[in-house]
Amino acid sequence: MTWLAAFVLPLADAAEEGRNVIIGMLIVGLVFVSVIALGELGRWIKHRDPRRPSG
Repeated sequence: MTWLAAFVLPLADAAEEGRNVIIGMLIVGLVFVSVIALGELGRWIKHRDPRRPSG
């Protein structure tokens, strides 16, 4: 039974696991926002292109 306790004790407790989940969710949100921002920046640059005919 002691080998089981020695194996389980170093594992992350619930608070640390929850913290890791929150950090993962924040990273995924940052990726989503970055993709949206890059898309909008590309549209803005295309809009400001001087070679584009106005009309």
